[in-house]
Amino acid sequence: MIKDTNLCGILLMIASMAVFSVADTLVKLATSQLSTAQLMFYLLGGSLVLFTAMAKFQGDRLNDPRALAPVLLLRYLAEIVGMVGMVTALAKIPISTVGAVTQATPILAAVGAVLFLNEKVGWRRWASIIVGFIGVLLIVQPGAVAFDTNVLWALLALVALSVRDLTTRMVPADMTSASLATYTMAAATPVTIAWVLFNGESFFPAEANWLIIIPMVFLGSLGYLLLIASLRMAEVSVVMPFRYSRIIFLLIIGIVMFGERPGVWIIFGAGLIVVSGVYMMWREHQLKRLSR
Repeated sequence: MIKDTNLCGILLMIASMAVFSVADTLVKLATSQLSTAQLMFYLLGGSLVLFTAMAKFQGDRLNDPRALAPVLLLRYLAEIVGMVGMVTALAKIPISTVGAVTQATPILAAVGAVLFLNEKVGWRRWASIIVGFIGVLLIVQPGAVAFDTNVLWALLALVALSVRDLTTRMVPADMTSASLATYTMAAATPVTIAWVLFNGESFFPAEANWLIIIPMVFLGSLGYLLLIASLRMAEVSVVMPFRYSRIIFLLIIGIVMFGERPGVWIIFGAGLIVVSGVYMMWREHQLKRLSR
């Protein structure tokens, strides 16, 4: 029987992926009006305001010296690079493709855990990791004549977000989700401000559609908080498979809103990623049960 905390964690994870999918849709719509730098300024700056207010409301101290620990500095950098890749990919390639590629994040994070955290992985999970990467290759199709180099932005997001997820495991347990999010946004926002200034762009362009930008910022922040809360509330091996629900949401959105028609290889590749990730998490859960 699933523990109550695990059930809540599952529901939070599904809700997070649904919210992120809607936020991704709004980002894609906004890319026709704003540059990547401007979009990141709104996403990060708006999130900074929301997370700071939430942290203060909870009574969190936001002068924790651990916020400058090397592992957190790496996490901040990974967040920035991941967002650049994600926003640029959403602007240039189908949203369903972006969703399919970036949902291999848990698989790549598992490889990172083996390489850098000395986690032990048996041949079954190695096989599932390989299957997941085959799924990514089927989606990207690097050797195809019609290979779109813009898909490399989605791969950049995949690598950076995997680093972010990996470093999240090393964050002190007593550091609240709101505080962690505030530190991340506080580190990233100045970078986007400098980027907008370097480009000579306006922070508040006349063509900006606030009916898109405001809910985009709010939903992006909400999805972020729901994701962190899910990972901290429940067993990671239980909730992580439900992260793949984002692929389903984005495939539906791509077809309904943008008239996309994902090819057979994209659907098949996405299916391999989902099967690989779910099996890997199930296997991890089984091993934990046997070790008790």
